[in-house]
Order: sequence, then structure tokens, then C-alpha cells
Amino acid sequence: MKIVINTPIMGKEEISAVTSIIRHGNLTSSANLGGKHVQKFEKSVASFVKSKYVIAVNSGTAALQAALHALDVKKGDEVLIPSFTFVATANAVVSTGAKPIFVDILKDNFTIDPDDVERKITKKTRVIIPVHLYGNVAHVERLSEISKKHNLSIIEDSAQSLGSTFKGKHTGTFFDMGCYSMYPAKVVTSGEGGFVTTNNKKLRDKLLMIRNHGMVHGYDTKIFGLNLRLPEINAAIGTTQMKKLPKFLNSRKKNAEILSKYLSDLDIKVYHPRKHENVNWYLYTITTPKRNKLLNILHKKDVGAAAYYPLSIHKTPFYKQDAILPVTDWAASSVISLPIHPKVSQKDLKFISKIIHEIL
Repeated sequence: MKIVINTPIMGKEEISAVTSIIRHGNLTSSANLGGKHVQKFEKSVASFVKSKYVIAVNSGTAALQAALHALDVKKGDEVLIPSFTFVATANAVVSTGAKPIFVDILKDNFTIDPDDVERKITKKTRVIIPVHLYGNVAHVERLSEISKKHNLSIIEDSAQSLGSTFKGKHTGTFFDMGCYSMYPAKVVTSGEGGFVTTNNKKLRDKLLMIRNHGMVHGYDTKIFGLNLRLPEINAAIGTTQMKKLPKFLNSRKKNAEILSKYLSDLDIKVYHPRKHENVNWYLYTITTPKRNKLLNILHKKDVGAAAYYPLSIHKTPFYKQDAILPVTDWAASSVISLPIHPKVSQKDLKFISKIIHEIL
């Protein structure tokens, strides 16, 4: 049986939640506060991440778009983002008319390099978007200093980091807003979906309008908005999954510790959380110059390892730029992520370790 890199873990609770909504027929709501299940989902997330407000939307990309529009980011503005991440971060910026400026990453945890951020700030810079990649927490304290010094807003791309904390504080709650994804491959899912966290009521009120065509009471569009609403079925799945999240996170942590022990004698870079950091182990990522060879053999052995991301955004055909990002280039050619999700057994981990030892 193939060991996949990530998989949604569903049960009878999710099936029951979905069938109940179908029977009642209330599939979505255009009300300002959303439907009953959307509100319930938002409360469950707010309780978990300790955010004052949570605004559910229909994808992690939609969350980024909504957050950027809430800050009135527009054509002529520049937004600093890492190139070593999924393209959604850049696409959300471009959708507002603004220009993404690509920044290098740190070798220690694959997140945005604060020093390179500061070097690339111009008069046009409006926002910084650090990505908590693989669940690793960006260097938020240094970024906070920079944002205050240059009077810049920060939107956290927390799509991969639900459950990750630094000094006890959840990602997505350090700055103006945090944007999460509930895509099926994430630590929990709502099928498709996402949400924005904020402690700012003005931003919350704007986000509620933005996700619903700029309306408050219906047909009274006050600001620019889109249909970014999360359907009730997805919200119900998400609420059920949030109840299981602590158990999922414990399983991932346990598997990460086991695999790290198995690989400790090899000359590879294995990520270890820094002091005060607790990661959700969304992706267990190592680096090796023999990445491509290792990846090919793991695939032949039905191990669904993956390289996230072998082509950095600034090298894609649409965004093609001659940016000098040496650490990004190193990571793109070296990273490989290994399966450690809750359905991976210790026997699976031993099998994966055995293959890696044979190659490396």
C-alpha cells in the first residue's frame, strides 16, 4: 500500500454533519455573519488559536485576498513575500493590482529572511507577508521590529501552520491578520476553505463585507467585495475536524520524533524547532544534495515523498524575475518532505528510514 505524503482523515462524524445539512437544505447563507455552521466553525477556530475574531472564507487564497483588500492594498503598492512558497501567496497580491517583491529565506527554517526584507523596503512597500512554511514559525520578533520601524502592516500566511506556536502564541495572531487554509492536505480540512484571524474590529467588519460582495444588509454594497463565502457543508466538516485537531497534532509530533531518531546518524539537515517554538509538523522536511535520486527511489517504493517547492515562484514562467535569492535556490534543489501524518505507522517510518539509509 502506498504511503501518501498527506491525506484527509474523515469519519462518521463528518458524514453525519454533512448529511444533516443536506436534509435541512440550508447549504449556504449570504447573511453578514454567515450561516449557523459558519459561525460555529469560526467560534471553534477562535477558541483554539486564541483570536478575538475569525472570518471564514472558501479557500486559503481567498483569505489572503480578503486580508489584502481589507488593508486597501492596490495598484502601485509593493508587498514583500518569500519566493520559496506556494504560488497562491503571490497570486493573491497580483489580484489586488499590487506587485509582489520576492525576498530570500533563512536556511535554518525556510521562512522569510528579515534582513533581506529590510533591504527590499521602498517607498512603495505597504505590506510584508511572512509564510510559516511547513508549519515552521517565521522570525516574528525581528519582523515586528521592522514593521514598527517602517510603519508597515503584516499579514501572516499561516496556511500550513495551524497549531504552530511561538512562546505560546499561535501563528496568525502576531500581527494585523493571519490567513489559513483548510485544503484537504492540511492538518485538518473543511474540503475546501480557509479563514482570517484578527483582533481588530474594524478589519473584522471589513472582512465580513469583503467576503460577501461588500454588502452588510444585502444589495447595499459599501466597499469592493467578492463571493468568498464558506458553504455550510464545508463549515460543518471544519467544525468536526477542529475537535480532532489536538489528537492529529500529537500524532504528527510523535511520528516526527520517531523519524528524527531514525535519521539522526545521517549527514542530512533535519529541522529541529528553535527555543520557544512548537511546530505542527504539517510537512516533515529534510535537505540533501541527493534529493532527486532519493525522491525517485522513494516513489518506486510507493512512498509519497514530495519536493515543496522545486520551482520557486520567481522562476515560474508567469513571474519570471532575475532575483538573486541564493538560499531560496539552495532549498528548491535540496528539500524533500516525508510522510508523518496520523495514518503513518511506526512500521512505515522504519521502512522510509531504511530506504533513506540505503541511498544516503
